[in-house]
Amino acid sequence: MCARFEQNAPPGDLEKRFGLDVPPPTPNQLELRPTDLALVIASDATKLLTWGLSVDWDSKPIINARGESLTQKKTFRDLLENRCLVPATAYFEWRRDGSGNHKNRIETAIEDIFALAGIMDGDRFTIITCAPAPPIAHIHNRMPVILESAAEASWIDTAATFADVSELLIPYKAGPLKAEEETPPPPRQPDLFG
Repeated sequence: MCARFEQNAPPGDLEKRFGLDVPPPTPNQLELRPTDLALVIASDATKLLTWGLSVDWDSKPIINARGESLTQKKTFRDLLENRCLVPATAYFEWRRDGSGNHKNRIETAIEDIFALAGIMDGDRFTIITCAPAPPIAHIHNRMPVILESAAEASWIDTAATFADVSELLIPYKAGPLKAEEETPPPPRQPDLFG
């Protein structure tokens, strides 16, 4: 599950990378959390939307949607033709072990800026997830769908139905992924009884 991602590319780089006519708006922070505003690119516009769909059956926003079950869930079925790109420079995942959670920053090795597959309702968006690519499967059992750059235009093409593009919702395989695990800070106070 993707619960944070990074969008730290300058507007000019985003404009060039996605072939935009003007530099897009950018969020106020680099590491984005649920309910933050983030840049999304649709077929007709670039805009800042709130991360997380609002639903009446849960007080928490729906920040991720499993690609395998999108057509089965009423929450997502009506949004399948409202597809968007979510530009990112990295995403974060936590590896769990007996001593706790370890934060990993994950990026592609071949692109500084990539696009996550998303769907939106006009004001809010969610990121679609899939099974993890093999190099990062030890970190978490899900990952956001990172679209290959050649598939981005197809994903947001309004002439294409969801059935036409659903095969794009697969683990990233265009190149290697790099994961860097943060080293936890040392304890504030040394062990007094050691």
